[in-house]
Amino acid sequence: MNPVENLLTRPKRADARRNYDKVLAAAREAFAEGGESTALEEIARRAGVGIGTLYRHFPNRQALLEALYVDEVEAVSRSAAEFDGGDPWEALYGWLQRVVAYIGTKRALAAELFNYLDKDAALFSTSREALYAAGEPLLTRAQEAGAVRSDVAIGDVIQLVMSIAKLPTGDPAQVEHLLRVALDGLRFTGAPSR
Repeated sequence: MNPVENLLTRPKRADARRNYDKVLAAAREAFAEGGESTALEEIARRAGVGIGTLYRHFPNRQALLEALYVDEVEAVSRSAAEFDGGDPWEALYGWLQRVVAYIGTKRALAAELFNYLDKDAALFSTSREALYAAGEPLLTRAQEAGAVRSDVAIGDVIQLVMSIAKLPTGDPAQVEHLLRVALDGLRFTGAPSR
């Protein structure tokens, strides 16, 4: 079971679920464009729902931000299954590229959440656990295939990728290049140096 599933209560009725999903989609788009200055009324308008519907699902801005954050973590965690099979190195690399894209889109969201939560909040630690749980089988498979050095854990790899994704460059090609260079260091080339 995905560790972030317990952080949210999602509506069960189909119409309520549709409205919930529309609000999240509109919030994702609005926050990407407007950042912290985005008003909840603007999100409701984009979603095509009334402000009361937004507040029924998300009683305040923090609740909406947390739900959006968890939704993003769940999506990138679920995407690991898309890479299960095929070449173990390519599967791990492909998923890590997805993680980099996720980190790039969630930076502003996480920054605003820090207005409400500290870095050790359950939301962040549970989300980190979900990413680790999703990536661990891909890393293990690549290690068992001899494609990745055996002296790294998924936490090491995620930290490496997060650090690269957070670099203050506006050039996606530069991030991709740095990711490629760093991940080449994970490849198995013989006995690990100590």
